Amino acid sequence: MIKRLFLIFHILLLLLLTATAQNNQSSRSDVRFSQIMPVADHHQHLFSPAYAALQSPGFKTVTAQDLIGFLDKAGIRRAVLLSTAYRWGRPGAEPPDEYAGVKAENDWTAAQAALFPKRLIAFCGFNPLKEYALEELARCAKDRNLRRGIKMHFGNSDAQMEVPEHFEKLKQVFQAANKQRMAIVVHMRASISKKRPYGPEQARLFLELLSLAPNIPVQIAHMASSGPGFVDPPAHSVIEVLADAVAKKDPRTRNLWFDVASNAHPENPAEASELLVKLIRRIGFKRILYGTDGAAGNNLSPRESWEAFTKTGLTEKEIKTIAKNIAPYMR
Repeated sequence: MIKRLFLIFHILLLLLLTATAQNNQSSRSDVRFSQIMPVADHHQHLFSPAYAALQSPGFKTVTAQDLIGFLDKAGIRRAVLLSTAYRWGRPGAEPPDEYAGVKAENDWTAAQAALFPKRLIAFCGFNPLKEYALEELARCAKDRNLRRGIKMHFGNSDAQMEVPEHFEKLKQVFQAANKQRMAIVVHMRASISKKRPYGPEQARLFLELLSLAPNIPVQIAHMASSGPGFVDPPAHSVIEVLADAVAKKDPRTRNLWFDVASNAHPENPAEASELLVKLIRRIGFKRILYGTDGAAGNNLSPRESWEAFTKTGLTEKEIKTIAKNIAPYMR
């Protein structure tokens, strides 16, 4: 009996020691990654009172001061504010005086960035299919606080690259941005709610658009998905085509970047995190930009988002490389 109790005690002791060692290893890993912070957040949004009023009841305004607090908690110094002015041009939900609202939202975002000129820059936003798209791009190009770039949201704007009329308008916007030397950040994921086509064909069409903007950085938001998370099979088929083009040194991808805003998430299944890591390695770490996304819905804060990203399975060296990356438009 004594020998049996001793054996049981010995087994329990070994289990306890093993668990303690694993916890210590995990703690050391967390501490190691907590000391690595990104130099910039390449995908952030503010929400003006006017924007909040267009959203669901209870939607909260987020100002530059609010964002600076989030960034400080994460140890992130700089960020780009991607204007949500495209929301005024959402098909079927356009408010009265649509274009006036677009201009006002862009100007508000610019003014917010100007409050922290050493930390924030602003990008101009609009629906690229609207008749005022080129006019707004030209107006923003003359504004010292908006001239660095534009943000387009294909899903919100219901921009469908496979529709000839849409593609022609997108070509004009890419050409105009290239002429003005304004960088492009694009949420290229086609509308999910409307179940628009999204796959290899759209990826190939996007590569055609890139050929019209050879002199400016183009940043694909959310790794061609939408987020939060990375459970999006149609988007996976798109990013696979783009990753292959980069790996094959397709000249159209020379200035192509990818942000990981909200892709890493605690609710991702293991296979989604593994695919995300695989694609990042296929594309190459120096093209990957850290981003968070706006503080709304079930999006994570910058601190939480970065922590989730460090737990995807990337090595410490890979994490450090991505943390140091900064887009040309922020240099």
